[in-house]
Amino acid sequence: MRANLVVDIFFLLSVTIIWFMVGYQIVLFLFGHLYYRRTREGTEGPAPLADADCPGVSILIPCRNEERVIAYTIRALLALDYPKSQIEIVIINDGSTDRTAEVANEFNSIARVQVVNVPPEKAARGKSSALNYGIKFASHSIIAIYDADNIPEPGALRPLVSQLIAHPKLAAVIGMYRAWNRHRALVTRFINIEGIAFQWILQAGRWMLLHVTTLPGTNYVIRREVVEELGGWDEEALTEDSELSIRIYQAGYEIQFIPNSVTWEQEPERLGHWFRQRRRWVRGSNYVFRKFAGSLLKAKPRRIGFELLYSLSLYYIFFVAIVISDVLLILLATGVVHLSIAGPYGLIWIVAFTTFVLQLVIALGCEPGEDSPKNILLACLMYFTYAQLWIPLVAAGVYDDFIVGRAHKWDKTKRYEMSKAK
Repeated sequence: MRANLVVDIFFLLSVTIIWFMVGYQIVLFLFGHLYYRRTREGTEGPAPLADADCPGVSILIPCRNEERVIAYTIRALLALDYPKSQIEIVIINDGSTDRTAEVANEFNSIARVQVVNVPPEKAARGKSSALNYGIKFASHSIIAIYDADNIPEPGALRPLVSQLIAHPKLAAVIGMYRAWNRHRALVTRFINIEGIAFQWILQAGRWMLLHVTTLPGTNYVIRREVVEELGGWDEEALTEDSELSIRIYQAGYEIQFIPNSVTWEQEPERLGHWFRQRRRWVRGSNYVFRKFAGSLLKAKPRRIGFELLYSLSLYYIFFVAIVISDVLLILLATGVVHLSIAGPYGLIWIVAFTTFVLQLVIALGCEPGEDSPKNILLACLMYFTYAQLWIPLVAAGVYDDFIVGRAHKWDKTKRYEMSKAK
């Protein structure tokens, strides 16, 4: 009897957590879709600045061992639809041991491009350290950040700057990122679906509902004065974007999502490379959670504090819910335990699963050609495959940080040859 009671309690706990997440995701999804319609209809978003009104922008690109991709990124930045005289590109060579510096130096003859070499004693400490060093060489008050594997579309920069200039309360404006190599491997197809859903549900939905969104690692502009006011990027943070996002909101500023700014980036093409990247993300989230969890409970306004705290807790909430539900499913299916609480649990699971898939499919419909039959099938498979990978991933991150206390070490994402078009 007591064993059955414990099973019932854990079952109700998992159902409650999962349905809270599902319910909140539905709310964000609805607001995100509303934001999608408004941006596509032109009723939401910036009025593009005329060339004569465009302010100067310093584009920072931190690089470490990026010889395979950096030339493509520089060429894409040089092709941006923005007044050429108002852009400078600062390539921050962060102790590369390959041909990154050599490749980047081929563009030195272009007046708008400069290569900055981080001194050996400061090199290879991570993206935050490279950005803190590189910003010293920026000439302008607006800073744009792009990763070294990015190919921004020509129109990516102007709408970000236009919105930042139009609204003084904004500290930063972010665009979309898309998976350049999404057709190369099964894992990149899953990442592509995940990225589209995250941006059109969480980023768009949170902005529309609460005026909250968080920095990505790339394709955003930020006021230099805000970066300096906040003391730069935290060099202990493995996810410098989420850490800086919290401090921006604590300082009373906002970050807006503008989806008509798009950059294309490489994603991990092998599961091992994906695991190392996401493990770094989980550990970065662990650091940010420990740093800010207490203060966010006291943040003003409370809605923003609770939303940011919920965002930081997603890894753990999702992990607990999935683990409990998986274990119970196995135990119940094998007859090891039995539920004493009656209910249409099969129907509840079907509704939850269907809701999960429908949100993904409709989010995919926001991007031309992405709601293909193949992607719809992959969306159906994601819960049973890709989503389950987060169990060992989060467990590994928790083990690293909360059990053995492993030191933080920057682990850059694997790059691949840019031999095929997107």
